[in-house]
Amino acid sequence: MTAEGTILAVEDNPVNLKLLKRTLEQQGYSVCPAINGQEAIDILRSRHPRAFDIVLLDIEMPEMNGYDVLQAIKENPELRDLPVVMISAIDEIESVVRCIQMGAADYLPKPFNSDLLRARIHSSMASKRLRDLELEYLEQVHRLTAAASGLEAGSYELAVLDPVAGRQDELGALARVFQAMAREVRAREERLIEQVHELRIEIDEHLQTQQVAEITESEFYKRIAAEAEELRRIVGSDADSRDG
Repeated sequence: MTAEGTILAVEDNPVNLKLLKRTLEQQGYSVCPAINGQEAIDILRSRHPRAFDIVLLDIEMPEMNGYDVLQAIKENPELRDLPVVMISAIDEIESVVRCIQMGAADYLPKPFNSDLLRARIHSSMASKRLRDLELEYLEQVHRLTAAASGLEAGSYELAVLDPVAGRQDELGALARVFQAMAREVRAREERLIEQVHELRIEIDEHLQTQQVAEITESEFYKRIAAEAEELRRIVGSDADSRDG
């Protein structure tokens, strides 16, 4: 069965971390545990930026607390869109406000309610998936505009548009039309190059013929040809005399 999503759970209390992991796995999620903030950062940096769908982050941890981890995530261009839900025993409005101002997607107090936890995770993941779709769309729009610029400049690769052309929406239809137009442009270019090549051969042959004609019609060539003919006649007469 496919997991509902992949979660990085960060909690410095081993008992609480084990409980959180078990609860999430029972709800169908794949969970990667981290026992402290530094381990969480190391895991995030060693994985693909989209390896996780959400981070559940405890606030009160020694050395590197949840605020520090949240700040590190939001300052990383590859991770800043990753939703972070803060979990803490601190039940103060100032803490909630601080987390949200720093970019947290949500906040849950400990001890957490499993149903509320699931609801908050589901909501945060839904927002992330919409954002991922938006980023993918924008990236593919960029591919299309870059291909159009490349076509205008005379340097383009049709294969770069294959992911866009596979979409079943208006953007995909536009990419397929563009690919068809680009193929026609490339075919015309190839035909034109071949025609220019053939024309160049014809021009070269014509120039050679013209040059030969100019040489054979010149007075110098005629004089040389006459002298050569006279020489052949003399040589032929001498040969006849010897034979007689």
